[in-house]
Amino acid sequence: MAAHASDPRTVHSDTPSRGSGGAGRAPRIEERLERGGLAIELLRAPAWLFGCAAAVRGTLYDRGVLAATRVAAPVVSIGNLTAGGSGKTPMAVWLARRLEARGRRVGLLSRGYGAAPGELNDEGRLLAELAPQALAVQDRDRVRGALELIARGADVIVLDDGFQHRRLARDLDLVLVDATRPWGFAGRRAHEAALLPRGLLRERPNALRRASAIVITRVDQVGSAALVELRAELEHYAPHAPIACAVHRPMRLRTLSGELRDLATLRGAQIDCVSALGSPQAFERTLESLGARLGERRRLPDHHRYVAADLAGLGAAGRAVLTSAKDATKLGALKLDLELLVLEVELELVDGGAPLEAQLETLPLSQAERERAALHEGLHG
Repeated sequence: MAAHASDPRTVHSDTPSRGSGGAGRAPRIEERLERGGLAIELLRAPAWLFGCAAAVRGTLYDRGVLAATRVAAPVVSIGNLTAGGSGKTPMAVWLARRLEARGRRVGLLSRGYGAAPGELNDEGRLLAELAPQALAVQDRDRVRGALELIARGADVIVLDDGFQHRRLARDLDLVLVDATRPWGFAGRRAHEAALLPRGLLRERPNALRRASAIVITRVDQVGSAALVELRAELEHYAPHAPIACAVHRPMRLRTLSGELRDLATLRGAQIDCVSALGSPQAFERTLESLGARLGERRRLPDHHRYVAADLAGLGAAGRAVLTSAKDATKLGALKLDLELLVLEVELELVDGGAPLEAQLETLPLSQAERERAALHEGLHG
């Protein structure tokens, strides 16, 4: 069911990499794209073709030539404009908890990038830990996956990474924008951003007109002036979409076995960190915000399948080694000769949450919910 997806990003660390291929420091693909150069600029031609294809496809959906399939339960899509991490997994957990608090049976639907056959990928395993009451399906055919969730009893479907997957109709289109790199690269404005493969945009910024709401994530990692500028850009492209602001709040520090540690122990501590995330820089800034002093920053490709050699050399001179909760779902199965500490974060809306809550409140009932309501009325009417 789950599909495999290769990731061109390579190992990056502040010291020569070990394991996972390659000798010496190898920059990730987004770092090479941001650096530029003649060979990189040649990618503007395929990027133009990619943009044309995306625009034609979008127009066909807008005009109904390509039909979106509506299923018998409301669908809330979480997505973004750029390749890479913007906080979709923490947002999915936030949504699942809010919808469950309203008495809805939540189904979590995703493609399952990098999953082994018959297994959940790292994000799926993390969601299972953080939203254990929710049903979960990973299927590259999201319409088929949605129908499976409904058959298993889901009243509402949370579609992960669904903004560009328009074949499944949705009731809400929530778009996440990472404040630290809203258009793909840090410090770039929307008009300077490039589409894949030259840049990291999956669609042009005017696609935001489809958004039901926008959530700017990691707002605590940028200055107030940059945030004001970003909000103005977003309001230009999506004037009717409410904008909320969110942070990834550090919540717990634990070992792989679940033993809790005090977050305050990170203040002033010299540590190494290892991650295989869409945005490793954001994870590292979170550690620094807790007062940690980072030594080696070992970055592996998103959805990387760890082996013990990937961690060789970390924790030298008694330094603690930190990783993310997403990475911990894979590292826990390895036999390691060092203690790993896991930082758990949760998404917290710090501004503009009321309109988003109101949108969730007005989601329609699923067909099954309507049938149960009619049966209840018939029995007690």
